[in-house]
Amino acid sequence: MDRMDVTEEFAGIQLPGHLHTPESLRYAQEFQFREGDVVIVTYPKSGTTWMQEILTLIYSQGDPEIATSVPNWMRAPWLEHTYFKDTLKDDEGPRFITTHLPSNILAPALKKSKTKVIYVMRNPKDVAVSFYYFHKMARFMPDSESFPEFLELFLEGKVYYGSWFDHIKGWYGQKKNLDIFYISYEDMQKDLRRSIKKLCGFLGCPMYTEEVDKVEEHCRFAVMSQNVMINYTLIPRDIMDHEQSKFMRKGIVGDWKNHLTDEQNERFDKIYKEKMADCDLHIVWNID
Repeated sequence: MDRMDVTEEFAGIQLPGHLHTPESLRYAQEFQFREGDVVIVTYPKSGTTWMQEILTLIYSQGDPEIATSVPNWMRAPWLEHTYFKDTLKDDEGPRFITTHLPSNILAPALKKSKTKVIYVMRNPKDVAVSFYYFHKMARFMPDSESFPEFLELFLEGKVYYGSWFDHIKGWYGQKKNLDIFYISYEDMQKDLRRSIKKLCGFLGCPMYTEEVDKVEEHCRFAVMSQNVMINYTLIPRDIMDHEQSKFMRKGIVGDWKNHLTDEQNERFDKIYKEKMADCDLHIVWNID
């Protein structure tokens, strides 16, 4: 397939060439945001698809028609991907845009606009586990022979999309500069309904109880994982091989406990403490 083994380098991070080109990345950096846009920002495997689905259902007042008939990458396309320019709908109403790019690339343009930004974060141990399995199934990602090998690369920030620590601290540092709403994967898992209501408040989209009921129902993992418009089973096997791992694999908090040894966990905690010493962000590791 096209550019499956190509790596792009941009602003100090590496990205899969199958999805990114110098032209698409330059277009992303120069993109003009506008009032009414809603931008979903995440580090990979942090709840991106979930938030795309929640926004779709909020703006459709719980009507699942769009969510079950239009692929999520068409509803909320990735700003930096090659297809973005030809996919983004320029109609009236909010434009949903998704990105994994770091804040230093996009924050200057966002500051000049009245764009609403939603940053979805997830505890990095679960991110590392989920990202590892994504590498196993996505043919455009580098091979990683073992989880311990991948974990070391993740902790060192030597994976596609760069360092989790740099990404989250960069965007968290924009809390006074942007119209930005921070929410965690763990918050959504613990109380999805409350999270939906908080998002409605941020977006200025009041909803009736019955509408919230519908959003909550259609955005549960068991429902989403069966929706071919978001579970990526529409993508050919030679690009994403679901026999290696499902794109929507478990949808739980704390799966890292099934993968990290005590020694790996201690090393992770040590590095986390060092890297996040200058950040007051609270991370939830378990919701038992």
